[in-house]
Amino acid sequence: MSTVRRPDHRSAHRPARAAHANGLRHVLTHLITPLLMCIGMGLAYLGAFAHPAPHHLPVAVVGSGRSAQLLAQSINDKAGGDLEVRTVSDRAAAVDRLKHQDIFGAYVIPAEGAQGAKGAKGAADAVDASGAKGAPGGAGRSGAAGASSGSSGSTTSRGSAGRDGVGGAARPGKPVPELLVATAGSDTSATVVQKVFTPIAAQQGAPLKVTDVAPTAEDDPTGQGVFFLLVAISIGSYASVAVIGGAGAVLPLRLRTALAIGTSFVVGLIGTAFAGPVFHLVDHGLGGLWGMAWLYSAGVLLIGTGLHTFLKRWTTLGVMTLFVMLNFTSSGGIFRPEMQNGFFAALHSFWNGAGFVEGVRSHVYFGGYGLAGHVWTLVGWLVAGLVVIGVAALAEKRRRTAEAEAAAHAVAVAAAAVAATVPEPARIGRSAGGAEPGGGHGSAHAATALEEEREEELEEAVGV
Repeated sequence: MSTVRRPDHRSAHRPARAAHANGLRHVLTHLITPLLMCIGMGLAYLGAFAHPAPHHLPVAVVGSGRSAQLLAQSINDKAGGDLEVRTVSDRAAAVDRLKHQDIFGAYVIPAEGAQGAKGAKGAADAVDASGAKGAPGGAGRSGAAGASSGSSGSTTSRGSAGRDGVGGAARPGKPVPELLVATAGSDTSATVVQKVFTPIAAQQGAPLKVTDVAPTAEDDPTGQGVFFLLVAISIGSYASVAVIGGAGAVLPLRLRTALAIGTSFVVGLIGTAFAGPVFHLVDHGLGGLWGMAWLYSAGVLLIGTGLHTFLKRWTTLGVMTLFVMLNFTSSGGIFRPEMQNGFFAALHSFWNGAGFVEGVRSHVYFGGYGLAGHVWTLVGWLVAGLVVIGVAALAEKRRRTAEAEAAAHAVAVAAAAVAATVPEPARIGRSAGGAEPGGGHGSAHAATALEEEREEELEEAVGV
């Protein structure tokens, strides 16, 4: 009597289960990168933008009399460090300081509105009621749109009456308080300053006249187009890093460096086209803007290309940390450092995104004042990129030398083993017939693994 063995279905499914487990492990490993990006972006953006508040925001009271000094001192006392109020002798000096970005607002007391110590105290009480500390919340809600704030008996006009900004109707011939701002420096800072001084004008029984001494381009009313231009140039730059590092990994580093520099020229031209003929973010100075865009993009591409030698598939996360998470948040494009916490305010002083944004503002709107310092910031990052490339070149040279030595040692060991175990006639026949069967299996496997790694890097770059 014979028995028929049933097929073991569990054995048939084992290879499929093993393949699924390996695939799941592969996916979970690669999910680490986007999850880290999520955490990093949340910490960076919410840490920088969630709770904007002035920290020693410099403003001025225009006047040389006792009433101006008392008003400035009273506002300083009530602000508790949020504002840094100083006095300026006359309107012309205030305009000059605004255009040098030494201050971000100047309150001009009307000639008939000097009320002495009593009037200064009442104005300071108005500041306490409206709140220098309360202004940032309003700026955060309305900042980009440049909202106006009003209180009883006072109106502001930067959002409603245009750039000359006479708000409300005053009696003919009666002087009214005037607030000088420079929206090209920061629309959100100008909004905060306006929220602070509007109640002071109301306390003096007059509407507030708001004058913009450094307006932005007509097609960029908030002045934040430069920030979004930075975003476009940054994405074009760091996404190109993944392509040059992944698809171009077989190329010598000098060719990858040349590709990086050439790509930065193209990215700079694209950014200049966006800023000028496409969206009209700026109406002059396109040559200087292209130069800064090229410097910025070249620094990003060179640093990223050099880092790829060490980070490999983690390069995308590395460049996003440097040029998105820490860069956009400290650039000053949305909130200036005086409106941020100490960490991002400190980064603003030397990070490359801040160098580009402030450099473009200085070049286009402020007559080039301070431009040299911002250009040197961009040059410094370009030099840093060249240094990283140099270090990467040394590392790759040592790696190639070590691999060549290891390969030579392996060949020598294999030859010695063959010589010790294979008879002489067989060795002669093998030499005449060519290489051993399967001799190229190891190199083919290594090439396949390298190609898979490059494809993974490119997939991550496209996903980002």
